[in-house]
Amino acid sequence: MPQMAPLNWVTLMIYFVTLYLAIIIMNYYINMKSHKNIEINNNKMSMKSWKW
Repeated sequence: MPQMAPLNWVTLMIYFVTLYLAIIIMNYYINMKSHKNIEINNNKMSMKSWKW
């Protein structure tokens, strides 16, 4: 356990940080694209992306 714990913790932290940043970037990209077209669809897309 003590030998595995630090490596797994570091890899999991890096994985979750990259996933979190990717979700934020996708959220901003979707909001920028859909904000010009329709505002109602913008809210639905943001809710779906946050449930992810």
